[in-house]
Formats: sequence, structure tokens, C-alpha cells
Amino acid sequence: MTSQEVEVLVVGAGQAGVAMSEHLTNQGIQHIVLERDRIAERWRSMRWDSLVANGPAWHDRFPGLEFSGIDPGAFASKEQVADYFLAYAQSFGAPIRTGVEVTSVRRNCGAPGFHVVTSDGEYNARYVVAATGPFQRPVIPAVVPVTAGLQQLHSSLYRNPGQLPEGAVLVVGAGSSGVQIAAEIQRSGRQVFLSVGPHDRPPRSYRGRDFCWWLGVLGLWDASTPPEGAEHVTIAVSGADGGRTVDFRELAEAGITLVGRTEAFDAGTMRFAGDLQANIANGDANYLKLLADADAYVERNGLDLPEEPEARSLRADPECLSNPIRELDLAAAGVTSIVWATGFVQDYSWLDVDAFDERGRPRQQRGVSPEPGIYFLGLPWQSRRGSSFIWGVWHDAKYVADQIAIQQGYLQHHEAAAQPVGV
Repeated sequence: MTSQEVEVLVVGAGQAGVAMSEHLTNQGIQHIVLERDRIAERWRSMRWDSLVANGPAWHDRFPGLEFSGIDPGAFASKEQVADYFLAYAQSFGAPIRTGVEVTSVRRNCGAPGFHVVTSDGEYNARYVVAATGPFQRPVIPAVVPVTAGLQQLHSSLYRNPGQLPEGAVLVVGAGSSGVQIAAEIQRSGRQVFLSVGPHDRPPRSYRGRDFCWWLGVLGLWDASTPPEGAEHVTIAVSGADGGRTVDFRELAEAGITLVGRTEAFDAGTMRFAGDLQANIANGDANYLKLLADADAYVERNGLDLPEEPEARSLRADPECLSNPIRELDLAAAGVTSIVWATGFVQDYSWLDVDAFDERGRPRQQRGVSPEPGIYFLGLPWQSRRGSSFIWGVWHDAKYVADQIAIQQGYLQHHEAAAQPVGV
């Protein structure tokens, strides 16, 4: 079978793939982007109905295009975000082929580049960029067996409370997804138990500025590595309901029962770690530190921003926090379903190259792998804290495109030097 020749083959047309295509286009580098579904499909089909972006429209976007028809301080719906990336790709004629799944990438033997097998033919590519991002395969911990008689689903398959059977719900995971899903289910009239693990809890806004702005001016988006022990700590922040600071005590006052990190299940009883109070306290400390850092920034720069002393007032601890539940008989509590807001793992089973560690994680430095010609994009902490966010992946894509252009320059010099003198 004849293979199509391409200089750069980009796998994935979400925010990472679209950003990569723009920078390659600007560099004049011939490329193609292959996407097994539609552009930004995960925003459409792997999110719940009421999801909105976690950052305001002025911030969670690419530099070259603003959201259409949305107030800059508002939070775009999932459909608006997907439509945004579609419009962005169309704005510069991104060479994206949808409905094409990449099934295998292997280095060519005795020739440069890689042999790529897809559902729609084969390619020879000099460079391959894996732009599939961090949200590839949903993770449901092997805690509750399927024989337990409970409906279990990952947050990526949750759409709205109506899809759940009657009864109480246990939501496991208190990052952005878990908090929003738990609150929505509680408002529908269900009893909800929310399993809270370690988390950061920034204010949604403070002194008239969104937390995205504060992290920017304080240089926190540009942190190159996470704090020790916090590599997988989630961020409890939400753009739902117009954007409000996540307050676990407020959730408890509304009727949600907070429990610690989910540990084990046995004979119908769920057991939780004794870390709820510590997790809430650490989240509070993170919240208060950002307020203090913001105040210091205001004073240092002489900014005229309204003071907000009430932001430091914490609600009284609810009973579920003062005396945490360590064991819960799910049937006695009326729990009939569990929503696992427990994240994703990366899946590079299609990428058969020497670019992974013993746990299957990409080995890379700012997206450049030790396997020459292989690049990654959209990874958490790829170059900074903001790497897996919409605006952050755009900047990482520019760096990767620059590295590809540099490699092209070396190859062009080699080919020129190989030509006989006078030719």
C-alpha cells in the first residue's frame, strides 16, 4: 500500500492540536492533523450538560480570537468552547482530517521518520506530535465490584441527575468536576455524599479580579514544577452559576455530607480515610495564602482595588466536618449510585517508540522527547502550571513548533552539504 508523505503529523484536534496547527502554519511547515472524532469532540461528548469553562472568556482562549457573543467576564458553555475551537481552526485553514483514528506509529527502519497506520490509510511522517492531551482514558478505581448492585459511572459519562436511579449519590473526587456535579445533584433533590481528597481552593475572585488574573500577576501560572507532594492535587474552582468560590462548608450547609478520601468497600460498607479535616484545612490555607499574596501585590504596586475583608471569614464547621463519617452502609444511607470524578490516565498504546518511562508516562522536556522526531503537547506541567489550560497549551505549541523548525534547519544544512560542489 502506498503511504502518503507528510512533514509533520499531528494526532488529535482538540485545543492542543489546533494550537499546534496554527504555529506550524505560521512557520510554513507542511503538516496534517488527524482526529478520530470531530474537532474538540471531548468538550461536546465527554462533559456533563451544564458544564462551563473554569476560567472567564477573556482568559480561557487563544490570543488570536475572542469568544463571540460572550461577555469577557462570563464563562463559556461546553458547546461554546467546542464551537470556538472549530471557528479558530477554520480561521487559518487548519489541515484537519476528522473521523480518522491513528492506530500505530513506528520508527522507519533504515529511513528517516515514522510509519503511521490509520483507519484511513498509511503515512510516512518526518515528525509526529502527540497532541491527545491528558484526558484520554477515564479512571474508576477498583474499589466497588460491579456485583455490588450500584450504578457506577465516571464523570465523563455523567450528563445530568436524571440519568441516575432514584436514591442518594456518592460523588468521589472534589476537584472542579466533582464539586460541580455534587452541587447539581443536590439541587435536584437528592441526598449527596461528597468524598473530599487533597485539593487547592483558590478564591473565584478577590478584590474585583478573577483568580486567573491573580495567578497571572503573581507569576503562579508560570511555576515550572508542582510543589513537592502536590503533583496530583486537584483545583476546586468553578465557573458554574456565574462563577463562585468553592466553599465546602457552604456545600454542607446546603445538605451535602462531606466525607474523607474513599479507601475501601466491603460487604456493602464504604470506608473513608480520616483525612477530611486535614484536606479542608489545607484547602483553607491555600485559599488564605492567595488572599495574602494578592494583598501584598496590591500594596507593593499601589493599586486602587476595593478591599474585601469579609473574604477571610470562614463559615463554622458543619457536623460532618467536626465528626467525620469513617464508614457508610450504602444501602442504609439509600445510596444507589456512585459518580467517580477521579480523573484520567494517558493512553499512548498506539505510539510504539522509545519515549516512555517504566510507568508508561511520556519522557519529555517541554514537549520534546528523547526519541528524535517525537513530540508531546497538552500534558499537565509540560512547561508550567498553565500547560494543560487553553491559553497555556497555545504557548507550549509555539515552543514545539520552533523546535521542529530548528530540526528542519539542521536537515536542510545536511542535505545542502551533501550536494557535490558546483551542483
